Amino acid sequence: TKNVSIRSASVGSMDNNVYVLTAKNSGAQVLIDAADDFPRIQELLDAAAADLYGGSGEASVQMIIATHSHWDHVRALAEAKAATGARTAAGGPDTADIEVPTDVPLSHGDVLDFDGFDLEVIALRGHTPGSVALVYRDPEGPAHLFTGDSLFPGGVGNTQKDPERFTSLFNDVVERIFEQFPDDTVVHPGHGAGTTLGAERPHLAQWKERGW
Repeated sequence: TKNVSIRSASVGSMDNNVYVLTAKNSGAQVLIDAADDFPRIQELLDAAAADLYGGSGEASVQMIIATHSHWDHVRALAEAKAATGARTAAGGPDTADIEVPTDVPLSHGDVLDFDGFDLEVIALRGHTPGSVALVYRDPEGPAHLFTGDSLFPGGVGNTQKDPERFTSLFNDVVERIFEQFPDDTVVHPGHGAGTTLGAERPHLAQWKERGW
């Protein structure tokens, strides 16, 4: 993406992915999932600060978004907020389960406007009640989806073998992601390697049939 850089690091014992989006013209940054190991996250933020166009000021974290409330995704949230002064955000139904207060509860369809890019909020109910995916629509390339633990290469997130939760998550992923975005859309999950919607789309019926 020309005007926004996307950088990531894997942190902690659960290999959580942390993502940083940086507007190269303004220095506005968004941190997705301050999962663990704040020194490593700070290194990531410092590296991303070097992506700014020459003379365009300093990088500054505007918001830290938790894709969901599970402990392995928020272990460095308090430290990251203290270090950056950024606002915190998470899906409304998950905020009670996150120890660090949520400044901005997110709802399906919200658009978060930063200086240089927008992020759209997609609620994906099932892994947790308030799980969200975040969308960056690159004007000059494929869209980028940050899916937390709701969509991975090879399947949707863990719903604890609960058929109701699985059906909820599967339906949201199909209706709100696969039916809305083209095959070249890049998926950045909460753990492990990324994928594209095109790589996963042929397997949707199989996921539905197996029920996880």
